[in-house]
Amino acid sequence: MINPLLIEFPEEFATERLVIRMPRPGDGKVVHAAIMASINELKPWMPFAQKEQSEEDVELNIRSSYISFLHREDLRLLVFLKDTGEFVASSGLHRINWSVPKFEIGYWIDSRFSGKGYMTEAVKGIADFAFHHLNAKRLEIRCDAKNANSRAIPERLGFSLEGILKNDDVSPDTNELRDTCIYAKIV
Repeated sequence: MINPLLIEFPEEFATERLVIRMPRPGDGKVVHAAIMASINELKPWMPFAQKEQSEEDVELNIRSSYISFLHREDLRLLVFLKDTGEFVASSGLHRINWSVPKFEIGYWIDSRFSGKGYMTEAVKGIADFAFHHLNAKRLEIRCDAKNANSRAIPERLGFSLEGILKNDDVSPDTNELRDTCIYAKIV
């Protein structure tokens, strides 16, 4: 297996309406604004939305994501509108196993951009990127069984529901036991 640090691939790519790229220092401001605008929609599903974060906290997280991307440990990707440059969503390829290679796609969207197909377009673009540029053999999307919006994306994109893990996790906002859906696409 080649050392992941030696794997060359684009740090930015585009879909029909979106530019998807690695995080860069300075992105914290727009990501923080999106979190604040979407906090009520994020709280039921996302652990990071449980505590108040300052713009500086988010910038620190972005810079850590930037370093992790360069180290090929975690490939966070930020999604922007191609026409206006507005930040739309955060996604990425996580829980990487380079020996397969396999990745888990995670995502959240600024709720001001929900319902326009951006997240589905971004996930399709990221999946295509993973298969064509990273030679992925397996992609997973894991989500809370109760998160209908999140589940709709892999279902629209032809991912197979491989299983539902019962009592696999707790909801970040209420600590209620939850089931986790595992969707996958393989080559």
